[in-house]
Amino acid sequence: MRERTGLAAGLAALGLLALTAGLQAEDTKGVHSAVKPMEKDPGRHKQFLEIAQRGGVDVLFLGDSITDAWGGEGHGGGTGAKIFEKEFVPLKAANFGIGGDRTQHVLWRLQHGELEGIQPKVVMLMIGTNNSNGNDNTAEEIADGIKAIVKEIQTRSPKTKVLLLGIFPRGEKPNPQRDKLKEVNQIVSKLDDGGKTVKYLDIGDKFLKEDGTLPREIMPDSLHLSERGYQIWADAVKEPIMELLGKK
Repeated sequence: MRERTGLAAGLAALGLLALTAGLQAEDTKGVHSAVKPMEKDPGRHKQFLEIAQRGGVDVLFLGDSITDAWGGEGHGGGTGAKIFEKEFVPLKAANFGIGGDRTQHVLWRLQHGELEGIQPKVVMLMIGTNNSNGNDNTAEEIADGIKAIVKEIQTRSPKTKVLLLGIFPRGEKPNPQRDKLKEVNQIVSKLDDGGKTVKYLDIGDKFLKEDGTLPREIMPDSLHLSERGYQIWADAVKEPIMELLGKK
């Protein structure tokens, strides 16, 4: 009888260990670098906090260096600065893009005050290309990071509508990294709810030739846009932004 009792206790203990291990695995499932908030560029972040605390922002641009180069206050110029000044400043736009940012950096910035003082009517978000280098993050992980950012925006500014852009193609010709970014875009496109809270827009093909080549006159380094590229971008998003603002 004692042997049976001991055996039963042993099996119960093993079962508890298995259950604990399973719960721990569940707890860590989906936790990866793209969704772990990380601080970067505190100086730029401080500038954006000052802009936010003044208020008066109806349209907010969020992203990495491709967004950073729109220029505007806190950027010291940029390839798209003239176009930003003409097309978006009249809409009370601010640009909180920072070169080199990944999803985790934007997530950290939102969690540390960049939406305090403002409740933008529209956020235009494009982020994730810097997470896609080599084995940095999988397409699913990058999509997780983007989803986390959208959720953070909605939590901190519930009335804000998000214009979520598909990540732009990169590399002169079709390549595996582009394929990864297409996969990310396919996943996050499902966040679109008809513009009630999120409108997804993929304008990547507007930069490409028919054979899939990225022209140097649009992306000189096959990643960052020329002034012509920013005009293409502005022309593609101006109407959707106006619609989300309720002005069309």
